[in-house]
Amino acid sequence: MNSTTSMAEGGSGGVITCKAAVAWAAGEPLVIEEVQLSPPGPLEIRIKIVSTSLCRSDLTAWLSEAQPQLFPRIFGHEASGVVESVGHEVTEFEEGDHVLTLFTGECMSCRHCASGKSNICQVLGLERQGLMHSDKRTRFSVKGNPIYHYCAVSSFSEYTVVHSGCAVKISSNAPLEKICLLSCGVAAGLGAAWKVANISKGSTVVIFGLGTVGLSVAQGAKLRGASHIIGVDTNPEKSEKGKAFGVTNFLNPNDYDQPIQQVIHQMTDGGADYAFECVGDTGLITTALQSCCSGWGLTVTLGVPKDKPEIAAHYGLFLSGRTLTGSLFGGWKPKSELPLLVDKYLEKEIEIDGYITHNLMFEDINKAFDLMRQGQCLRCVIHMPK
Repeated sequence: MNSTTSMAEGGSGGVITCKAAVAWAAGEPLVIEEVQLSPPGPLEIRIKIVSTSLCRSDLTAWLSEAQPQLFPRIFGHEASGVVESVGHEVTEFEEGDHVLTLFTGECMSCRHCASGKSNICQVLGLERQGLMHSDKRTRFSVKGNPIYHYCAVSSFSEYTVVHSGCAVKISSNAPLEKICLLSCGVAAGLGAAWKVANISKGSTVVIFGLGTVGLSVAQGAKLRGASHIIGVDTNPEKSEKGKAFGVTNFLNPNDYDQPIQQVIHQMTDGGADYAFECVGDTGLITTALQSCCSGWGLTVTLGVPKDKPEIAAHYGLFLSGRTLTGSLFGGWKPKSELPLLVDKYLEKEIEIDGYITHNLMFEDINKAFDLMRQGQCLRCVIHMPK
């Protein structure tokens, strides 16, 4: 039974059967399965996914490195789509709206949302148990058995159900096959540069890891007028890609006999103004701190650790005036501020298309995982059946 037939039989508010890429065990290839998806509950919406891209955090969770073992599971969180149906009490969405999914939501009323100082919603924040925020249950099942969600989104499916606070309405003029990147990686990098670090004109920036997030930091730094943007990566192929997004100097640590932080100190007359750790390697955080100048050097960590989540750093780095801070989704309030980035893209003020290195159909989703594991892609956009 395909999803179109089951919608016709069950109605827009009933259970539908659709195809989803199910991960049955850590590191094993995803399997395209016919799954059942419940109708949206109160304050929930059901979305027909149009495009979804593979983010490295999906890969990390799939490999279950530093993550709880939650299987079977449907991954995916960086996605765009069209509202198929709405649950009770939903007033801000209607059928046909174009939306981006949000892996961290915004309830608009909790202490953090109301503070103006944080985007860490206490009600709809990062969901780690594979369940829905509202009732701590799943909406997916296969042959009567529940399937865990990922980040309360699970976009590797033809349809998904999310809390209405975990989606944002966007302009129907935005190309869904491109704009999906703003629901995580590109927005996270731009926000880290603009909102978290607030990079100043003429400053010096060093970025560890030139994946999508790191290159988005570079784009944000360039647009802020940074004078030097140093990109650090062990993949020499990232040199040219970095230049396209504003990197002025590329460093491969394997090319130097001395620690890379010493190389950076020599290049920057004592250290960079800002350092960004975009790899997910907690050991690199110390390197990033050491690459900053004393007095005001700021290190921002964005990467999701693959293992060893604890950080160790000498206290003297902080006594000398350096600062370390974290960044979730670039500090953006997702529902309030993400539409502004969509508008910037439509007005050609920010670049997104260049991050898309591969386009694949849904049935080839395992190839996307292989490409990312092998370091051969930035973002692979997966196109769902129409």
